Amino acid sequence: MQSCLPAGTVAPAADNRDQQPLPDTQRAEGAEGNHSCSPGGVSPTQSRGGPGPWGRGGGGIGARGGGDATTPPVWPEAGGGGTTRRRSCGSHSGGVQLQRSPLNMAAAQQPSAEAAAPLPPSGSGACSSSAPVPVLFCFSVFARPSSVPHNAGYEVLIQKFLSLYGDQLDMHRKFVVQLFSEEWSQYIDLPKGFLVSERCKVRLVPLQIQLTTLGNLTPSSTVFFCCDMQERFRPAIKYFGDIISVGQRLLQGARILGIPVIVTEQYPKGLGNTVQEIDLTGAKLVLPKTKFSMVLPEVETALAEIPGVRSIVLFGVETHVCIQQTALELVGRGLEVHIVADATSSRSMMDRMFALERLARTGIIVTTSEAILLQLIADKDHPKFKEIQNLIKASAPESGLLSKV
Repeated sequence: MQSCLPAGTVAPAADNRDQQPLPDTQRAEGAEGNHSCSPGGVSPTQSRGGPGPWGRGGGGIGARGGGDATTPPVWPEAGGGGTTRRRSCGSHSGGVQLQRSPLNMAAAQQPSAEAAAPLPPSGSGACSSSAPVPVLFCFSVFARPSSVPHNAGYEVLIQKFLSLYGDQLDMHRKFVVQLFSEEWSQYIDLPKGFLVSERCKVRLVPLQIQLTTLGNLTPSSTVFFCCDMQERFRPAIKYFGDIISVGQRLLQGARILGIPVIVTEQYPKGLGNTVQEIDLTGAKLVLPKTKFSMVLPEVETALAEIPGVRSIVLFGVETHVCIQQTALELVGRGLEVHIVADATSSRSMMDRMFALERLARTGIIVTTSEAILLQLIADKDHPKFKEIQNLIKASAPESGLLSKV
């Protein structure tokens, strides 16, 4: 008999009353592979009347997430294909302390056993693939394309960021991974349990903790930088004798409190060594340099060997050259910088004044030697209070430095 249905229409079964109902597991599998999309977006299916697609249940994905019974939303791949990816509720918004792990790094670079599994038969509704998934990894002003195994998770993304940007990351800071959302047209915190199943763009964002800009100092998280206090500068630098006196007081305080000291000397072959009045006993590093900034590879290595460094106390010469460039580089690496105004000078007081103003506008703390030492002990009952008190009994020289800050 000739059918009257329009061309391309599939005729329904003549009678389906004799068909047996599918078991629950098969119905669940069928529902999982057949989500429908409304014109305005996606209508994710929930298995137990839970909250909406970004509800608070926040479990994982499938058996891997260990989450609740809410089925995570299924988002169609751009271009209208049948491939889908899942996002679960919750996020890693608390940040992560980065740790280098050779084992995890290898996992980030090698496809996993799951990713290498063969593709399921066509039409099964599954989304797995053996091919690596392209991902754009963004950090700061950089964007570097790479790939990860299919269904790679949060830890693999972190290790991939380390492999791509490890030399630029401050390992003492916390970071959050964010995913670019087509729905919101902006980055969102990576959902908890997220697995990479299609091309995407992620970025690593350092958490900005505003409390560090208050300038709180503790001996365990502080390093002193003594910059280029050399003999040949003596006749040229304004109030050089005064900053030597204050610099020596700071170094004595560092020894009393067990604070590491890093010292540089600018082209000592021509400019001489650190002046004899400055006692460098116990300094962690005394380093010649030709670069104006103190932030040399050897200095960065030395800082990396000191756990928990957060603050740098910086003094020396010249304010508008080596001090300024050192301070800006340190701030760029996420460190808090304190410049000691009564231990820092230049040949020109105008250069010094405008350098300190510029640095203060960038959030660098301009302070004094006595304020630094008393902040480091913080309490009259500190076991080293008497020794620090003896250092500051005689006030710092009342030179023209502080009147021209």
